[in-house]
Amino acid sequence: MLTHADEQGRPKMVDIGDKAVTRRRARARTRVVFPPLVAAKLRETGAMTKKGPVFNTAIVAGVMAAKKTHELIPFCHPLGLSNCRVTVTFGDADDVIIDCLAAIEHKTGVEMEALTGATVAALTVYDMCKALSHEIVIEQTRLMGKTGGKRDFGDVEMPA
Repeated sequence: MLTHADEQGRPKMVDIGDKAVTRRRARARTRVVFPPLVAAKLRETGAMTKKGPVFNTAIVAGVMAAKKTHELIPFCHPLGLSNCRVTVTFGDADDVIIDCLAAIEHKTGVEMEALTGATVAALTVYDMCKALSHEIVIEQTRLMGKTGGKRDFGDVEMPA
């Protein structure tokens, strides 16, 4: 049975009242792929466009979004994150890799916060670079790892 549906299949918020408070962490990653000339231009300028510093703006946007996940995704509990860290780095090819780590001591996990942070950071990169090309692709948004709930998964450590 889905956790966000009652016995009649109607949507509902999950009751976390009986869950134990634990330290919970989640890391999500998104990849933004650019046409080769755009990637070269971004590397050349240190990711600066006419709109400003792309990476720094994306970091701020990602953290802001993670903190507002409950306002965007139905049935996400409002959470006061104890940590949220977003990194934006050039990848090995014509891409940028965005990681978002969210952490809290709570009764529910922070996977959606990490995914939202990474996704909005990627959308911000797109917005700040779209004047250079509309062939920018946001892809591979995925949960890299989570800890502290019923079962741990993957890797929550942020890349160096």
